[in-house]
Amino acid sequence: MRFLFGLMAALMLATMSQAQTYNLEVGDVLAIEVLEDASLNRNTLVLPDGNISFPFAGNVRAAGRTVSQVQQSLITALAPNFATAPTVFVSINQLNSPPSTGGRDITIYVIGEVNNPGEKELEKGTTFLQALASVGGFTSFAATKRIQLRRTDPSTGQEAVYSFNLRAAGDGAKISGNATLLDGDVILVPERRLFE
Repeated sequence: MRFLFGLMAALMLATMSQAQTYNLEVGDVLAIEVLEDASLNRNTLVLPDGNISFPFAGNVRAAGRTVSQVQQSLITALAPNFATAPTVFVSINQLNSPPSTGGRDITIYVIGEVNNPGEKELEKGTTFLQALASVGGFTSFAATKRIQLRRTDPSTGQEAVYSFNLRAAGDGAKISGNATLLDGDVILVPERRLFE
């Protein structure tokens, strides 16, 4: 058991050392592990306000800080909940944006229940909500409580799906994950279900 713990710690430290100088950005996804309580382990998005939200720690500033700084803040915030300071590992699970390849525009795709679907050329830095404003509104069949942002990681080919409740945003709720769009992102506005 100690060997397994030591091996896991060594692997985590090697991963963290690669990210020591990177300053986190809005939209990055962090993998957080607490060895003393596996139920706390999760992937966490750096929200538009620059914070991450974590159980028993609340909001922790992440944007503009390094992984090790966020890790130390989590250890400090979680310590009152444990008999001794917890062992917390933080690593970067996914970056918000790949290195820039030059150019001003990105291409995204909007499909589903919008008035003007299709391929869209947008300026770099356009957010999810700004892109929705460019599609000419929704059809009367749009399920605005279940809009999806689909993003494929070019290095792994894995697709991440983020769901948004635009109706709640219209009532003043914050939309978690309103990150800057990347080239190749797909926005899907599904059709409403019966009685939705």
